Formats: sequence, structure tokens, C-alpha cells
Amino acid sequence: ASTDPGKVGHVVFGNLMAYGFQGPVYPVHPEARHIGGVRAYPSILDVPDDVDLAVVAVPAAAVAGVVSDCAGKKVRGLVVLSGGFGERDAEGRELERALVTEARANGMRVVGPNCLGIAVTAPSLNATFGPRALPPGPIAFSSQSGALGLALLERAEASGLGLTSFVSIGNKADVSSNDLLEWWEDDEATEIVMLYVESFGNPRTFARIARRPARRKPILAMKGGTTRAGSRAASSHTAALAGSEAAVDALFHQAGVTRTRTLEELVDATALLAS
Repeated sequence: ASTDPGKVGHVVFGNLMAYGFQGPVYPVHPEARHIGGVRAYPSILDVPDDVDLAVVAVPAAAVAGVVSDCAGKKVRGLVVLSGGFGERDAEGRELERALVTEARANGMRVVGPNCLGIAVTAPSLNATFGPRALPPGPIAFSSQSGALGLALLERAEASGLGLTSFVSIGNKADVSSNDLLEWWEDDEATEIVMLYVESFGNPRTFARIARRPARRKPILAMKGGTTRAGSRAASSHTAALAGSEAAVDALFHQAGVTRTRTLEELVDATALLAS
């Protein structure tokens, strides 16, 4: 958690406090004694209580050390906001593989890296560096793009739509839309699912998993990278490939997922189903 108001680590900590998370929040900083009036700790290993979730906002080169400390603390979940991994170059992809290997070896799941963060309404958790809170409601939303996720949250709020949760999966090195669909399938508060995807790790697995919740809960999806420019944009921050449009249509149809072509369609269709 940074002492600099312009840094991501400071903004996320501020959002965690302002949103009223229903549990303790521990800022970690190697030198500062307090962040925003809350006692800070030089390492996560110095935090006196158990830690369920660690939000990592340090340079890519420093992430490995933080993950090692989190393993020593027996943290169960990591949200890695840091960029400079698989979306960058071969060296970044190797860092990303090492991150996931270390996490899995120590029983941790990873959201990200290169993501906006996560927000969940029930425990009032806003572990994102977005500018707005999450209005409560029946919709769950996952986005592979942080920027588009912010835009959709803004439009959803303007349309009066509320969410149970928002997960920016970024490079989805570990946790993917498939994992989230399995969570939302069993989450009674979630009645509708929105997805923004730029790539599919395993299309066959996606179709098999999505088909189950789609029987009871509408799943709406927008696929990015559908034009040549869009494909370049998707690749620039997720190293994703656009894929065949016909194949994407067939995949969604087989999985029982309703495809929308634009943000406006996604918000309008969701608003219709929510009412």
C-alpha cells in the first residue's frame, strides 16, 4: 500500500477502506508506519492475524518475493494488479509462469496479473483501483480488460444495474472465466452473468462449464478483438488472439450463452433480463 496518492497501491487501499469492508485490512509497506491513519507492516509476515487475501501492487520484478512471503503466511488468494508479465514479452511470460507455479505449490489461487482487481458486494469488498463503488444487485460481471470493465461498470450504474461481484481477470494466468462460472453457478445471489472475453484458454471446457449455469441463469457475453484493430488492442494487453468469428458464434451457441456485439447491447440486454 503506497503512501503516494497517485500510486495504484494507495488507491486500492483507499477503496478497501471507503467501501466499508467487513473485515480487517492490513496495509503493507517496507518503511511507512501508517497508511491513511492505519498502522502499516513492513511485510505480510509481520501481520499479527491470518490473511485470506493479498492484493499485490508492486513492480513485476518484486512480485516473486511478495508471493513467497504470502506462501509463508499461508494466504489462500492473490489478486495481482501488477503489469509487466505475459502481456509484455517472453521474459514476462516466464515471470508469469513462475508466479502461478509458486502460488499453486503453496495452495494459493491467483487473479491476474495485469488486472483491475475484484469487488464483491456481500462483504463490501472493493479491491480495485476503479473510481466508483459497486452498486448491489443480482448481476455478476467478469472482464478480461480492465479499461472496458470500467466503462461497462459506468454504463451499468447509469442504467440502474447492480452487481453481486466484479472480477477483472487480466492475463488470467490462473483464475479464468471458467472458474468464475463455477462459482456463480452456486451463488444464490447471482441471477445473471456478464462476460467480456478476449480469448479462450480451452473452448471445450468453457462450453461444458457454461452449459450448466446457463440452464438456470442467463449468461451474456461480448467477445473483444472482433476487428483487425480490436485484435491488435486485445493482443497488446493480454497477448490474446481474436480467433474465428464463426467459431466463437458456434461456441457461445453450444454453451447456451447469448452473444452481444457492443457495450450498449450488453447493458441493454442485461437490463431487460434483470427486470
